[in-house]
Amino acid sequence: MRMVDLIAKKRDGQLLENSEIEAFVRNYTAERIPDYQASAFAMAIYFQGMNEQESATLTKAMAASGDQLDLSRIDGTKVDKHSTGGVGDKTTFILSPIVAAAGVPVAKLSGRGLGHTGGTIDKLESFPNFRTELDQDAFIELVNKHKMAIAGQSGNLTPADKKLYALRDVTATVNAMPLIASSIMSKKIAAGSDAIVLDVKVGSGAFMNDLPAAKELAQTMVNIGNELDRRTVAVISDMDQPLGSMVGNALEVKEVIDVLRGGGPDDIRRLSVRLAAHMLVLGGKAENVEAGEALANTLIQDGRALNVFRKFIANQGSDPSLVDHPERIAQAEHTVMVNTSEPGYVTGIEATKIGQAASMLGAGRMTKEDTIDHAVGVELKAKVGDRVEKGDPLVVLHANQDETTEVEALINESYSIGAQKPDERPLIFTEMV
Repeated sequence: MRMVDLIAKKRDGQLLENSEIEAFVRNYTAERIPDYQASAFAMAIYFQGMNEQESATLTKAMAASGDQLDLSRIDGTKVDKHSTGGVGDKTTFILSPIVAAAGVPVAKLSGRGLGHTGGTIDKLESFPNFRTELDQDAFIELVNKHKMAIAGQSGNLTPADKKLYALRDVTATVNAMPLIASSIMSKKIAAGSDAIVLDVKVGSGAFMNDLPAAKELAQTMVNIGNELDRRTVAVISDMDQPLGSMVGNALEVKEVIDVLRGGGPDDIRRLSVRLAAHMLVLGGKAENVEAGEALANTLIQDGRALNVFRKFIANQGSDPSLVDHPERIAQAEHTVMVNTSEPGYVTGIEATKIGQAASMLGAGRMTKEDTIDHAVGVELKAKVGDRVEKGDPLVVLHANQDETTEVEALINESYSIGAQKPDERPLIFTEMV
């Protein structure tokens, strides 16, 4: 079938054959289909959608368009976790050692970040000499021996998705639900795990701003995963304010260590334990989520999760004593208090602006060539629902620059103070199994 016929077929709301979707992905990756036809095809999908079978086929074809990780040599059920992204989200570093301490192998591929802070790999590089470039044999050996490894993504992972995503970004088709879901799930399928836990964020600091859209995305991804024989669970969690208290690479690492020691902010600890519980169920270590939460909390309290994290840091080339002395991890030269000018309750925090403030300090990158400053970031002293008096601190800026006036102004813009205490917003809205 000619590409123009495929475009017309989807434009008219007809279902595509598996072979037609596979041919599109194969030929577009090989640059045998021009961008203008791929754009028209993406727009047709935007308006007409895809059913479960079409979405699963598209996902599988994009996963097969490049490198795929073969984890069959790793013993046990490999469970992966993916977050749709947010401000202050460092759950990967908390739940991975918890799950590994229970004997569930965590073999995770992660990337660098563009935006308000670094990605998973950037945050880990707050530990000096931490190695993320691991060949497949070394990666698998680490997971088999120690149950946990995190490596950088291959440059040839899901090339079809990279091409299609770049096209969607400039053709107003980013929000096509089947294309969002297939984009995320193709990378998870290519990463080779047996089961997947999805943390779908909703709120002002998330890709999905409203709950119905977040539910639709979560259900679509769960359906795709199950259709492709990956047991998949989705948790829809709040991102209407930053998660935890720290936003910035080394700051977030230090908060992770605090949680693994049994402390840390309530929201990041509860969400990490819940996600870990689902992974423990999928990995066959807990009968249900409640039992998984109990096990996860035990593994934190008795120090086994922290010990796994310590070994993980050592296994990948850095100094494990930094886990016991986080004050030796990168620290900024200056701290600047941003105080409230009025009394009341914190009624809202625009998470995206907090992220932008961290980026302005140097915690993120706007282009791939930018250099991240691991030490800088934003420390939240007041969260939604907290009472503040005039002059109380809202945040502490951790900076390596003398001039922070613009960052302070952005922080003040991000906070809303009111006379009435706001209703408590759920941390977890719903779960889909």
